[in-house]
This record gives sequence, C-alpha cells and structure tokens, in this order.
Amino acid sequence: MVATMAAAVYYGAHDIRIQDVPVPSPVVGEALVRVLRSGICGTDATEWVAGPKTFPVEHRHPTSGHLGPMIPGHEFVGEIVTGDPASDLMVGDLVASGAGIWCGHCRRCQEGRTNLCLNYTTLGLSANGGMAEYVAVPSKSLRRIPPEMPIDHAGLAQPLAVGIHAARRSGARAEDRVVVIGAGAIGSFVLAGLKHLATVEVTVIDFPGPRLERATRLGATHTLPASKNVVSDVIDLLDGDRPDVVIEASGASGQLSSAIQMVTDGGRVLAVGIPKVKPEIDFHSVVFREITIESTLAHICDADLPTALEVLAGGQLGAELVETPLPLDQLAASLDRLSSGRVEGKVLINPSP
Repeated sequence: MVATMAAAVYYGAHDIRIQDVPVPSPVVGEALVRVLRSGICGTDATEWVAGPKTFPVEHRHPTSGHLGPMIPGHEFVGEIVTGDPASDLMVGDLVASGAGIWCGHCRRCQEGRTNLCLNYTTLGLSANGGMAEYVAVPSKSLRRIPPEMPIDHAGLAQPLAVGIHAARRSGARAEDRVVVIGAGAIGSFVLAGLKHLATVEVTVIDFPGPRLERATRLGATHTLPASKNVVSDVIDLLDGDRPDVVIEASGASGQLSSAIQMVTDGGRVLAVGIPKVKPEIDFHSVVFREITIESTLAHICDADLPTALEVLAGGQLGAELVETPLPLDQLAASLDRLSSGRVEGKVLINPSP
C-alpha cells in the first residue's frame, strides 16, 4: 500500500482542498523533507483570489480551467527523513528550502544568476511544494538551520532571501540615502537586507500604525506616513536633498511613479512590489534625469539563503514578524486574511500533525 499524507491541493481561485495524496518518492539528487512550517505570501494570495496566474498553464484542466493537482507552498522548512547520498545533509537535519530549482548549465546559471535559469522551476509555484506533510526537494536548494534557531523564525528564510536579493539589486552603497515604500512583510525583509549589507540611511513609507512602528524597531532611520505629498515630504525630511535609491515594495497604484519623482538625478529605482494595474511611468523624466530603473526576482539560493539564516540568527526579525503557526485546515482562511490586507506579519502553516 502506498503511504499517504495530508496536503493542500490547489484547483483554482478560492478552491484549495485538504486531501490525502501519496507521499512523494525522492529521485536522485533529492531528499524527502517532513514539513514543519510553510509560509504564505502575496503570490499565494493572488493565486487564491484570481488565479491561475503564476501556476503552470500546462497543468490547466481543458474544460474547467482549474489547475490540479497542485500543492502550493514555496516558503517552507522541515526535517530530512530520507537523505540524498550525494549531499552532506543527514537524516534528522533541520533545513530551509530555497524553493527555486536551477539547471546549473544554461548561460544564466553560468553567470551565477540562477534565479533567471532558462529552465527554472519553483516548488509550490510550478511543482508540488511544501503545503503538505512531506515534500521531495533537490538537496542543492536546502541549507541547514542553525540548531539554536527557533523553527518559526527559520520559516522566514526563503522570503527573507528574496528581500536580501532585492537589497543587493538596489545597488545601495555605504552612506547612501535609501527610501523603502511599503512596510509590509517584503518591505521589512528588504529593510533587514539593507541594514545587514551596508551602512545606509533608510526611510520607510507606509500608512501610520503598527507597520511603521515595526520598521523603526527593525532599524529604519526615519519613517514617514503615506500621503499625496509624500515626494515633497521626503525631500523636506532630507533637508532639500533627494534619496540616492528608492525601493518600491508595496505594489500599490502610483507608487512606482512616486519613486521616480522622488529619487535624485542619476539615482536608482528598484521595483519589488507587483502592481495590480499597469503603472504609468514618466519616461521623459527617467531619460532626462538619467534614472536607472531595476527590477528583482526571487533570490540566488547559494548567495542569499545563507545570508538570510545569518540575519535570522539575531532573533529580532522573527520575533517581529511571525504569527502563531496554524494547522493546514486554516490555510484558506489565512489566504482570505492576507488577500484582504488583514495580516500585519507573516502567516506560517504547520502541515505536520
């Protein structure tokens, strides 16, 4: 008899079912991981509300348009129960997954930009992921969790790696003045990455309340309430200067345009948040002020996941962001909360009974 496990199976918008499915059998190069924590993020919420978008269209049902069976969950940590003989990871090790899988051979991989691998797949987005009791994971995407780190804190490793990659992509250098628009989870991860990588002055913008208060505790030099005058507010705060780097981490309508307006001539704007509607950009200003616009995607596992675990070892970020873990049957309700903006921190699911 084939062993089974509980898993969340995605079929389409507002249709995730908790089902018994076969426990995956790892192939060469993979380890079987018992999932201890699996996080949800904005991408999962988008799939829940309006998907399928990111999930692979080749799995779409020809008549219903649903995808399935597809197990989501790309932010997970767990315990190795079946090891990979070619890896130095052992049965019983606690590990964080980078989720993204790269081929190692294409031209982007050879450049070290494995997040842009021409054959890239992501567990939980384009292959079965960690919203289940067990998941088969390529060993190269796993990193050992320090023994003293709380497992709830370790559950932030993958999304924090995304924030660290964004901080690197921003090009922020020592003594730069940086503005981060958005103090939600991803904005907090970008802030943590900036503070870890360089000595920079960081101003965080969001609506007044707990998010801005958290940004201050996480090391923001200044915070500003969002308003229609935010560009002039930033310039006033900086004594008439403009920031060297502006990172748009909210995805809110009009904020990429605001970032371009407020950055200094010759400065850099990094797009992190994904807007729900196509943004209008003043390219006349971009060209005549020689502004560099960059974007960022996922993370580079070998560089960013170990750094994320280093940052989490400090303890503060996990203490600030992690909510009490919930059982698997609370996933749909949690996605509803996240999609409606009723989540201040980071929701973690515990799929293992």
